[in-house]
Amino acid sequence: MLYAIIAVDNAMSLGARINARPAHLARLEALQNEGRLVLAGPHPAIDSPDPGAAGFSGSLIVAEFPNLSAAEQWAAADPYVEAGVYRDVQVKPFKRVFPT
Repeated sequence: MLYAIIAVDNAMSLGARINARPAHLARLEALQNEGRLVLAGPHPAIDSPDPGAAGFSGSLIVAEFPNLSAAEQWAAADPYVEAGVYRDVQVKPFKRVFPT
């Protein structure tokens, strides 16, 4: 089943995000290589694809996991959590409708 991982960044966490990004991306690449990643990306803090120093307000990941518990465990182990980038992470079941 698919799960949406919806994370909200701590204020002033851009530096921590930049430092933890390689490890964060490596985990996403592993999901992609397993064919389980639907989409992933950050939410720019301003209306721009490159927010610069404004940074990001959070992230969204949609991926396949065996169950909610597995998705929650994966999200809790994210390098952004360990680095203090995220202040809140929600994991919800997700039903894909489009694109088919």
